Parts: sequence; structure tokens; C-alpha cells
Amino acid sequence: MAVILSSQVTSVDNGSLVINAKYLYPVSIVVALGGVLFGFDLVIISGTVPFFTKNFQLDVFDTGWAVGCINIGAALGALIAGKISEAIGRKKLLLFCAFLFAVTGVATGWAPSFTWFITARLLSGVAVGVAALVCPMYIAEITPSSIRGRLVTFYQLAIVSGLLLAYLSNYLLLNSGINNWRWMFSSQTIPSLLFFGGLVFVPESPRWLIKKNRHAMAEGILRKIRGKDFAKQEADNIEASFNHEVKEKISDLFSKKHWHIVFIGIAVAFFSQADGQNSLFSYAPEIFKQAGMDENTAFLQSVIVGIVNFVFTFIAIAFIDKIGRRKLLLYGSFLLMLDALALAYCFYVEASGCLTLVFVLGFIAVYAATLGPVTWVILSEIFPNRIRSSAMGLATLVLWIANFITTASFPILKESFGLHITFAIHAGICLIYFLFVKAKVPETKGKSLEEIEQMLTRK
Repeated sequence: MAVILSSQVTSVDNGSLVINAKYLYPVSIVVALGGVLFGFDLVIISGTVPFFTKNFQLDVFDTGWAVGCINIGAALGALIAGKISEAIGRKKLLLFCAFLFAVTGVATGWAPSFTWFITARLLSGVAVGVAALVCPMYIAEITPSSIRGRLVTFYQLAIVSGLLLAYLSNYLLLNSGINNWRWMFSSQTIPSLLFFGGLVFVPESPRWLIKKNRHAMAEGILRKIRGKDFAKQEADNIEASFNHEVKEKISDLFSKKHWHIVFIGIAVAFFSQADGQNSLFSYAPEIFKQAGMDENTAFLQSVIVGIVNFVFTFIAIAFIDKIGRRKLLLYGSFLLMLDALALAYCFYVEASGCLTLVFVLGFIAVYAATLGPVTWVILSEIFPNRIRSSAMGLATLVLWIANFITTASFPILKESFGLHITFAIHAGICLIYFLFVKAKVPETKGKSLEEIEQMLTRK
């Protein structure tokens, strides 16, 4: 499939239908910017750990709570985002999210007490959880199947861009004085306001509009994407998927018809956060300092981690619609297992900082090219229309709980058992994930959301 930008533009799907990339790509990119805030908010704390822990006089348990609590907020955001997005629409909820990102960045940075700090981080987490659910779901709902994987992967690219910006912001503000950590958190406001401004020009999801019986508006958006004939056909297909819909219940997720799909989504979400990348992203400067680097060098190496993460995400964008989701998960989980074992060995023998850096960057590169982006693609497309919001909510809830467990437990594991045992545990988790993907995860490449639903739903 070729994508050619011209006055109308496109790409050809199914041999005859033209995609208006000049309309679709900017819309997808703006929504994907929610991932910038996601990545920025999660990782900005990595550079502030030695400073706010000293300011609030925290022990290892309080430090783990301070770093990990954002995931509890994100779990709450994921829990409520599905229902709210169904009630008020994807766009309005994302606008609120952008506003919350801006406010909580400043509130965290200038927190007068540890209680205030935790409260602000929890609320910031709510925004992260909402964005993590709604952004990829919106992109999947508005994008034709032939390029859906690529455009949903833009969301992961946005996340890693946020990680890079956070590491860079921390490095630039490191020597800004006694309040350096406060300015690090406050810098989140700038991308938040840019996200808010871009969302003003984004349309509502056509699938949500059809579900709310706003057919004319939905067809208008679909016409802008791929023309009049496609708009009518796609609108009919979407409506048909809702024809026999009854009011969605949580119990529907656990029905015989749907549970096996929901279980796959939950497992993909859990393993994506338990494989070790959170330890590297959230504590990168601390890990590099333990490997023998001074503070400035450790912060600079963290920027390099962000750059590698950003660059290797383009591999996923290039190949996810060619190689497929399942193969990338298999390659990724196996290579991450080997790399985690190498890191465990490095910390066990106290290898040089340079050798440790090589394996840290290798781990980040593999994750960025495989598990990181593929997770969001799978979660955005695997669930049937009827239960998509609730199932996405449950899967991302599990994702954030797994994220919390790994980030909150890292300083405790590091203190109690050492980094070699910590990364050996991650290697075991990666092996379990490899075996799970091989046995259970289907390939969804090149199929419409409705075709995936027909393929996976048990009668």
C-alpha cells in the first residue's frame, strides 16, 4: 500500500477506494498527541526522584508510592472513561483531559506537602488513563483497515515523543536551582495547552455518532475520509453491527461469547507493563547512577534512552501492517527476555556502565519496535463494537494496575534483592508472555473492526 500526498490524497484500499490522507492524517496525529501527555506525565518524575524525596524526606516505600500512584489514578481514569466517552463523546472527554493535564502539572510541581503532591499525581493519572483509552480507540474508529495499524501506532510514537521530551526537560532544568523538580513537573503545561488547541478542530468519532443516531454528521465525516460511496457503505456496516445491540452490561464482558476476547486483551495489557520497561523509564537516572555514572551523565543517558525509544518506534510504524501484530509480539517478547537476562548478569557482576547502557538501550529499542506500539493497536481493534468501551476500560484498568505494581515495587525489589534479581524476574515474565502470544493471540492485520468481530466472536 502506498500513501501519496497530493491535493486529494491517498492511498488505495481494496483496489478502488481512495483515502484522503490530508484530512485523516492530521486528525489522527492531533488525537495521538494525547500520547505525548501520557508519556511526558509518566516519565517526568524520573528526574525529580532524588529531589522531591529529599524535600519530603521519603523512605523507599513512600518513594515507590510517589512514583507509582499515578497508575492508580490512571486505573480510575480507565475505569470511568469508557462510560463517559459513550455518554458525551470521545472529543469532549479528550478536551477535559487536556485541561486536567495542564492543571495537575502545576499542582504537582508546586505542592506544599506530600499529601498535596500525591493528590495532584493521582488526578494527573486520571487524565493519563482517560487518554490511554480514548485516543487509540478514536483513531481505530475513524481509520480504514488498510492503514489502521500505522495510524494507531502514531499514538505510541506520541507516547515515546512525550518520554523524550520529559527526559530532555529534566536534563535542561537539572541545574535550575533548588526548585528544579518543581519546574520539571510544571513544564507539562505547555504540551497540554497545545493538545487542547488541536482538539478544537477534530471531529467526533463517526462510530459514536452512528450509535447516537447522528447519521448525517457521521456520513459527512466518512465522506471526508474516503468519498461518498465509501461513506454510505461504511455507515451501513457500522449500523449493522449495532442492530441487535441491547444496553451494555458489565456482565457482557464475561459471557461465553466474549470472555475469551476480553481475556486476550487483559493479558496483552498486563504483560505490556510487567516486562521491565517501566523500571527503566521511571528510574533511568537512578539505574545509571548505580551503574557508576555521575548525576549529569546519568541524566544525559536518560535523554539517549528517550531518543532510542523514539527512533525505534518508526520500525513498528513501517512494519506493523506488513509483518502483522502477532509476529511483532512474538519477536519482541523473546528478545526482551534475552535482554533482561543480560541486564541481570550485568548488575550481578557489576559490569561497566557502558556495557549496561548497551543492554538498557537494546531493551528500549526492542520494546519500542514491538510490544509498546502493538499493545495499543491490539487493544483498539480486538474488541467487538458492542463491548468496546467497557472492554477497553477493563483492559486498560489492568494495564495501569500492572504499571503501578512494577513502578511501586521497583525501589523495594532493588533495595531488598538487587537489580540482578529484579531483571531476572522481568525475563521470566517475558518468557511467559512469549508462550501466551504463541498459543492465544490471533492476527488482526488487514481486517476491518467488523471483520475482526466476526472472526473472534463465538456464536
